[in-house]
Amino acid sequence: MEAARITTLFLDIGNVLLTNGWDRHMRRKAAEIFSLDCDELNERHHLTFDTYEEGKLSLDEYLYRLVFYRDRPFSKEDFRDFMFGQSRPVPEMIELIRHLKAKYRLRIATVSNEGRELTVYRIRKFRLAEFVDFFISSCFVHYRKPDPDIYRISLDIAQADPAEVVYIEDRDMFVDVAEGLGIRGIVHRKYESTRDALAGLGLGV
Repeated sequence: MEAARITTLFLDIGNVLLTNGWDRHMRRKAAEIFSLDCDELNERHHLTFDTYEEGKLSLDEYLYRLVFYRDRPFSKEDFRDFMFGQSRPVPEMIELIRHLKAKYRLRIATVSNEGRELTVYRIRKFRLAEFVDFFISSCFVHYRKPDPDIYRISLDIAQADPAEVVYIEDRDMFVDVAEGLGIRGIVHRKYESTRDALAGLGLGV
């Protein structure tokens, strides 16, 4: 049977379109800059970050639990500015997705685990809404990858059949979960391999 025509791309944001929003490397850098105990920072992060990503905590509440549960010689604004300043675009991937959207009239949806304030900042800063049609973030829908429900919600929002979707994601497990729902997946490692994988599915540049 002939494969269904691809109408929709699901994309992670971190490590696909942009750098990660707030990962262990950034927390290590924050610990150095702000003279914090890195092990304690990571422990407190892991205890509460899932709740923030699910949209059940504000960034201020998360930062209180992470850093500002006691007095610090720096402000919450300083720390927040540092967090936001770590985001960088991946220009070749953004250009690839823009090109494929225009060429094949694709619908584009991001499916990401991120907190609300960071998500909104990254969407606006890097003008993602210029080519992304739907933003399905854990903070908006209150489900996190790898929960299959975030992919079911994404399919409903995009009004796409799983067979019509290709999902580009840098984490193997998340791709496996989406493939369990009938979505074709590409594990993103670098621009060239993802470009070639898309071409193999009929989405050549």
